[in-house]
Amino acid sequence: MVSIALVYPAGLMFQRGEDRCQSNINSSTATSMRACNDLGYAAAVLKQKGFDVFLKDYQTENLTFDDMLADLTDRRCAMMMLATTNATVFSDLAVVAKIKKALPELCVVLKGAIFFDPEDGLLAQLDLTDVDYLIGGESDFIIGDLAAAHFGDRSNLAAIGGILYRDGGKWVKTDFTHWHDDLDDLPFPDRTLMNNALYLRPDTQEKQATITTSRGCPSNCVYCLTPRISGKRLRLRSPENIFAEIRECYEKFGIRNFFFKSDTFTINKAWTTALCDLIIASPLNGKIEWVANSRVNPIDQETLVKMKQAGCWLVAFGFESGSPESLEKMKKGATVEQNKAAAAMAKRAGLQVYGFYLIGFPWESMEHLRQTADLMFEIDADYVELHIATPFYGTKLYDMAKADGLINESVLGRDYFNAPTIGTNRLSIADVERFRKGIILRYHLRPSYIWRKLRSAITKPRVLKNYFRFGWRLIKNTVAR
Repeated sequence: MVSIALVYPAGLMFQRGEDRCQSNINSSTATSMRACNDLGYAAAVLKQKGFDVFLKDYQTENLTFDDMLADLTDRRCAMMMLATTNATVFSDLAVVAKIKKALPELCVVLKGAIFFDPEDGLLAQLDLTDVDYLIGGESDFIIGDLAAAHFGDRSNLAAIGGILYRDGGKWVKTDFTHWHDDLDDLPFPDRTLMNNALYLRPDTQEKQATITTSRGCPSNCVYCLTPRISGKRLRLRSPENIFAEIRECYEKFGIRNFFFKSDTFTINKAWTTALCDLIIASPLNGKIEWVANSRVNPIDQETLVKMKQAGCWLVAFGFESGSPESLEKMKKGATVEQNKAAAAMAKRAGLQVYGFYLIGFPWESMEHLRQTADLMFEIDADYVELHIATPFYGTKLYDMAKADGLINESVLGRDYFNAPTIGTNRLSIADVERFRKGIILRYHLRPSYIWRKLRSAITKPRVLKNYFRFGWRLIKNTVAR
């Protein structure tokens, strides 16, 4: 039986399965590593096609390159799919080169959002000598057919959408214009191969599963990759299919905490309500807790109350900016007042709030940044992340930054905390980074904020310990930068 390895390589921790954001976990304020669902989905599909599958998240297990090479050798793997990111692609390719030197017959597949219909200039920046295939589309729908074609009839490669393959020494792109409609067709991620104990709810350190509930987004935000890599049409899993996966996690793996992965969890009220009603009417009601992302528009009080009843304890909003001009120019489709209203409704429903903000857009001045900081303090979310806008390839923000001459060399190898731009049209990158550092420290070191956290965790020793752990990480990372 042909053995295929699915890996996150050793190194710094990044959300390699989150193609939209690819967050740097080590440098974040309060983000924790999420489950490697992309590998889990791929494993389930490959098993259905008769392949032997080996899966390991070396970065989160804090393992080494030598551990990875030993596993690939011992398992006699014939193919390896490695999940890469915009920030780690150079270090990942260095890992691949070392592996191919030791295992020259290994077929290497790289998957990541940077390979979605890439321009020639991007590929020219990368030494892909040791790579056989690139997956830029939805890897879970692709990897099974790709492996079958590679080990069977390679003439079938041209019909597999979302990939690049070699032909006569040149890279050939297939179709990148279609997405699979029925997400219920996918098997659940194979959690028998995933080390579920690695992926923890940040405050309690209990096991937390990621549940992908939808794909695609109809919004037009200039900084976001989702409409490009997942399409602008919202594709929803059925509430019944989602609930069946929740039940499997609870009954088979003892997982009672969940992150619902969706850019637009509340955009379809009837669908959101139907999923919540399934949970409320089930034996799992009161036994599970979950987190979801939401836009501030559309959202209403009734939906948030229903989410709370169904076990939601925290909702994350992309507030992005406190500047009306910035919200308009980034095409967020929301206003400052809607940001405030959404946070207020969530708090009234008894939900904690996680706020995400972005600064450093090409048009921004110090006044724009101050307006965003003012909104952060006014909303006063329980958790915040303040990122520097990153112009990923394929986004309108990339085109804007490039046209304004703000990209010094390349956006590859950089992330939210290691900006690939020289700043904005009005501020240097040093100005933006200095502002971010000052606001992050001032926000979290407020006596009122510290007291609120201590008071909420005073009877929960584990939570209190983790607040101190995150606090130390925050100060160390921010001051060091």
